[in-house]
Formats: sequence, C-alpha cells, structure tokens
Amino acid sequence: MIFKDKILRHLFLLIIVMLSSNYSVAQTKKIPEKKTQKGFVKTDFLSINMPETQILNEPNMGFSGIHYNIYLNENFYTGVGIYGSVTGKRGGFFTLGINAGFKKYLNEKLYIDTGFHFGGGGGAGAPDGGGAFILPHVNLGHDFKHFSLNTGWSYVNFFNEGLIKGNQLNVALEIPLNFNYSSYKNTESTFSSDVLRTSSWNQKTKKTSFMLHFNNLDVTKANANAAQIIEGKTIRLAGFEFANYLSKNWFAFLKLDGAYSGIRAGYMDVLLGAGYHFSFNKNRTNILTKLGIGAGGGGGVDSDGGFLLYPDISIEQKIFNNVYISLNKGYLLTPSSIFTTSTYGVGLKYYVERNGTFSDEKKFSNGKFKGIEIVLKQDWYFNAKRMTNPTQDMHQISLQVNLDLNKNLYVAGQTSFANFGDAGAYAEGLIGFGVKTNNLLDKNTAFFTQILAGAAGGGNISTGEGLIIKPSIGLDYQINSTLSLRSALGYVKAKGGDLSNPFINFGIKYYFSFLNME
Repeated sequence: MIFKDKILRHLFLLIIVMLSSNYSVAQTKKIPEKKTQKGFVKTDFLSINMPETQILNEPNMGFSGIHYNIYLNENFYTGVGIYGSVTGKRGGFFTLGINAGFKKYLNEKLYIDTGFHFGGGGGAGAPDGGGAFILPHVNLGHDFKHFSLNTGWSYVNFFNEGLIKGNQLNVALEIPLNFNYSSYKNTESTFSSDVLRTSSWNQKTKKTSFMLHFNNLDVTKANANAAQIIEGKTIRLAGFEFANYLSKNWFAFLKLDGAYSGIRAGYMDVLLGAGYHFSFNKNRTNILTKLGIGAGGGGGVDSDGGFLLYPDISIEQKIFNNVYISLNKGYLLTPSSIFTTSTYGVGLKYYVERNGTFSDEKKFSNGKFKGIEIVLKQDWYFNAKRMTNPTQDMHQISLQVNLDLNKNLYVAGQTSFANFGDAGAYAEGLIGFGVKTNNLLDKNTAFFTQILAGAAGGGNISTGEGLIIKPSIGLDYQINSTLSLRSALGYVKAKGGDLSNPFINFGIKYYFSFLNME
C-alpha cells in the first residue's frame, strides 16, 4: 500500500512538472515582429495620339491607370498597374504591367520621379499588335503631405507589331499607403488577444473585405452598330472585389469583372469607387451603397471611350464566422447613355479585421496570422487556337493573388493580358482554389496544384462566349523570406471555343502574413 502511494505521488508530481513546462513554453512563445512596408497608390492619365487606321480623324485615347508601388529603399520603388481607355473611341482597351522607378526629393516638397512601365494588353480593334508595350516617364512632383501631384513627359510604344506610339504629357495623383505585415513563416500561428495587447500589434484594426462574385448585365440600350448583337441580352460576368474601410462605415473598393457567357467573348470592366456600410441585426446583416467609376468594353460592346458609371446597392447576410453571402442590384452605363445596363448578382464575401488588437465594433478573443501570396508571371500558350488567323503560340503577363485558408489550401484570383503572339486584345479574369505542400527538399521547395476558371476572350483567340477552365501543377523555389521563383505547367480549355492547349509559366512570388483578429 505504501509502495502504491509513493508511485501515485511521483506520477502526480510528474504531471504537475509537465503541465508547468507546457504552460511556460506557451507563455514564452514569441509574438511575430510587426514590420511596415512603405508604399503608395498612384492614378495617372495620359492622352495618346492614335495612328490613322479604319477610324478617320480618330480622337486621342484617354489612357488612365491605377497602380500600387512599394519602396525597395528610400528612393527606388516597384509595383503593378492596370490601364484602361476612358475617352476616345477605344472603350474596352485594357493593359496590365509592372512598374519600376526612382523618386528623389529636391527639398521638403519638390521631387523628381522617373520610372518605367512594361506590360501587355489592348482591345477594341486598336492596332496593338501582340500587346507588349513600354511606358517610361520623367515627372516633377509636389508633396502636399497627405497626397502629391506630379506631371511630366511620357512615351508609349506598342512595339510588338503594334502601331500605337508617341510622346505625351502625363498627370498623376499619388497617395501614401503603407501596410503592416509579418514574415510568411508565421502563417496560421494563433495568439490570445491578451498576449497580443502586450506587443507592437496593439493598435486599432483595419477592416478589409474580399469578394468572389457573379454579376449579370441586362443590356437595355446599345449603340446602333451594336444593338442587334447585344441589346436585350444578358452579359454574365465573373470577378472579384477588394474593399478597404477608411472609417467605421466609409470604404473604397476596386472591382474587376470579365464576361463568360451571353455575348461574344472579350468584355471586361475595371471599377474604382467608394461606398457606405449600414449594419443591422448585431452586424449579421449589412446594406451597402456604392458608386464607382472606371473603364469597360469589348466583346462587341460599344462603350464609346470606355468610361463607365456604376451605382449599386447590395444586402449581405452572415452565414458563418466572417463569411457573408451578398446580393446586389444596380446599373452600369456610359455618361452619354450610349451603353446602359441593369445589373444584379451574387457574391461570397470574407471580412478581415487586420493588423490590430481592438475595434469599436467588436471584441476579439484571439488573432491568427494569415498568408498572402502575390505572383507575377509570364504564361506561354502553345498553339493557341484562333477564330480566323493561323494558329500560333501566345504569351501573356499575369497577376495572381492567393489568400491562404490554412497552411495548405488557398483561394485565388488572377488577371492576365496578352503581350506577344498577335493577340494583344486577349485577356483573362479567373478565380479558383489551390492546394500546396509544406516546404520540402532542404525546406526551400514547395509543390502546388490549382484549378482556375472564369472569363477570357479577345485577340481573335477562340474562347466561344468566354468561359475557360485552367488546371495546373507547379513548384515554388524559395529565394528568401519574402520571395520565391515559381514555375508551372497546365492545360487551358474553353467551353464553346477551340482554345484547348497546354501551357507553361515562369514568375516570381512575393509573400507575407497579416494578423487577422477573430
């Protein structure tokens, strides 16, 4: 009996020691370091002199872009940008590209900004060739603290068999937009709110939302030249929307859509705007009003210069955690009403309270670090089928953003624009899911497989009404804590079109994690 009591006492002491050790380890688990990436949003405008083609005395094309750039050091920056036609006769002309630049302050207010943009795209029957173009600039700017304005010389050249080139003045507005982040290795690490409040993350959260949606455009009015083709039809779109809250109720949003059914492939729109958020039913039900402006066209849609207005109202209902289902109703039209539609759609939205520990709206019990991957790559389509021209290879520049659902599963959004292969007007807008392994092979190589689907068209590529599916497999090779090289191979198939071919791509991935409070 005494022997048994001794054994029980020793077991009890051993359990106490083990629990104490685990508690000590849990309490000393290091909170990831909060880092700050400096950057800025830029919107610019240039008036491009168009060459003489089938449109006699064609007016200049008003080319407007939106970009996000990050600073590599005090002066050098890089980023991505998308341009679209907003005035002239080429509505539906879009491009995607990468930026690189150097900004040097001459004094506290004045600065010189010289940079370079390389991209691909086209559309609206413009003489864009394969789509590849360069756009260097040299600007003089003035910093007004919360924003800056700059203007200067720029040069555009669609050099791959295109006819669009020339010098022009450009004007730009820049707004500083920094973000906090942590190393990607901290993805899925969870900490209690009490612990996080003792760290540098103890600040007010910033609210952000991501939405994958399907939208429909009922065409009520069209230009006489396009009326027989699209008037009375419903254009079915797929796309994604990103919104960032400026205050409790006001938010800014960016929305990208592409047509996958209803009309000839090729229509897309890109909209930027602001909205107001009303919450009811203990934040389980929301009503959002939005007003956006942007560019759109293609697929037989005559949107004049491409400038569009987008008033919209939507209602959202929480289905679980931070996920809502959204129903929307609105209008999309040109200011001249040459193209007018009634819009409605459905979406799946995910809200994030990021990079802080407290909010005016809710209390949090813990925070989890979530991974973001931004992939810039070059696709190579082998023997991409055309509607009329001889079949040949096609190349496109592509931007993909992945949001990790856990360490091995992610949701993805991708947009791509042709830049070589005589298909400058071709573009894609895709969404989907992917699965990836943990790092293997000396902990610097990961494998993945993904399947994307959505809208594609233009450039005489045979995609039917625009719906394509695009599975692929590939690998990432880690260079450092924020960059990896990426390569993949896959297959693309158009529903209702002849596009059906293998492809490969090569690119670079930038990745980090952010704190999401729950």
